[in-house]
Amino acid sequence: MTDPRPSSHQKLLFTLGAVGLTLLGGVGGWAFERQRSDLGPGEKKAVEKIVRTYLLENPEILPEVVEKLRLKDSQKQLAGIAAKLATPFPGAVLGNPQGTVTVVEFSDFACGYCRQSEPVLKELIAQNPDLKVVIRHLPVIAPTSPAAAAMGLAAAEQGKYTVFHDALFATGRTDPVSVDAAARAAGLDIDRAQTASRQPQVQAELEANMAYARQLGFDGTPGWVIGDQVLVGAVGKEALAKAIAAARKS
Repeated sequence: MTDPRPSSHQKLLFTLGAVGLTLLGGVGGWAFERQRSDLGPGEKKAVEKIVRTYLLENPEILPEVVEKLRLKDSQKQLAGIAAKLATPFPGAVLGNPQGTVTVVEFSDFACGYCRQSEPVLKELIAQNPDLKVVIRHLPVIAPTSPAAAAMGLAAAEQGKYTVFHDALFATGRTDPVSVDAAARAAGLDIDRAQTASRQPQVQAELEANMAYARQLGFDGTPGWVIGDQVLVGAVGKEALAKAIAAARKS
């Protein structure tokens, strides 16, 4: 009678196959873990040696592995909040407010890397008429960041967010004089803006952004959410464009 249990050789081949699937980001992780527990000490060492040798001889697969793991992590981070992230504070949008492809940027007016990303963002908006950029203020860089963010949301309330946003980033500062100058350059009703900046919904928005940032693992700015991808830092035009193209296809 044939023994229905797999031989050591079969278990080894099965495990190697599962390892390959796991490394390539496909199914097989569960099967690998289950089969690995059935291996003896000698078989485990053999598997580990073969896998190590394979990776050393084929290092080109490692970026693909890292990318797959990053996407899996992003999906976990976005669980339950993706739709909320894409819903802006009224008026706090760059690009096409009715756009079908959404980029969410966590930004701070005091952030040099955010300012560095501004020309890139403008290029992408110009090249993608369907692009909606939702700005989520994460005022963590400077003591003056919260007041600057609040004034930005006050500008959004008056329908002048983009002009204020560009004017304040152009100054490179978030001190009260610079914020006031940007508000005036944007043509804001200053009294109305100051009142709006102190409204509970503004504080609630900033607190919500802090909570979202914690879930996404952002400890600074800029941070990006594009489709099912989460990107950190001034990643540059190529990375953002690639994520936008992927989001458009999904």
